[in-house]
Amino acid sequence: MAINYPNGKKFIPSKTQPAAKKKKDFSFSNRGKTLEDELNETNDYYLQLGLAVIHKKPVPVQIVKVEYPSRSAAVIREAYFRTPSTTDYNGVWNGKYVDFEAKETENKTSFPLKNIHEHQIHHMSQVVKQNGMAFLILRFSSLQRYFIMRFESLEIFWNRMLAGGRKSITLEEIEEASIEIAPSAFPPIDYLPVLHKL
Repeated sequence: MAINYPNGKKFIPSKTQPAAKKKKDFSFSNRGKTLEDELNETNDYYLQLGLAVIHKKPVPVQIVKVEYPSRSAAVIREAYFRTPSTTDYNGVWNGKYVDFEAKETENKTSFPLKNIHEHQIHHMSQVVKQNGMAFLILRFSSLQRYFIMRFESLEIFWNRMLAGGRKSITLEEIEEASIEIAPSAFPPIDYLPVLHKL
């Protein structure tokens, strides 16, 4: 299936996050689950207990060409991104608007900032200006470590990159500028208690 941006350019998935099939994490604690799977389970848990209403945002795609090889099956052959997507998740918690991006990396020593896009930084900045909560949930998959970083801290590292500095955030910097979340069974990533500290 060919997916194109609104300007007609072809979508080419980044090498760090292939679109077709992500390499799964097969550690004992989270067998085969991706960060998105874990967050979706966590958000369902919060919703069932009435703690928060947070959902994954749908990707804005315009379907252009569909083929019907049989009566019961449809195959999308061509689609376009209508607009660049903003962040992965949004919703309401404790009377506050919550908006965050979720990223994972197999790197053990740093998080590459190329995994974040300028329009996402702009969007999170607008959320914060309206007194909403914007942050990044980051998973180091090879280390099984999870962090939550306020947008204001992320913005400092982003601006450093724009000024010609590092194009990544070191693990040490993440440890200093973030709060680590210990994975659990129910919910898999209990990030709401951390929001009180943000």
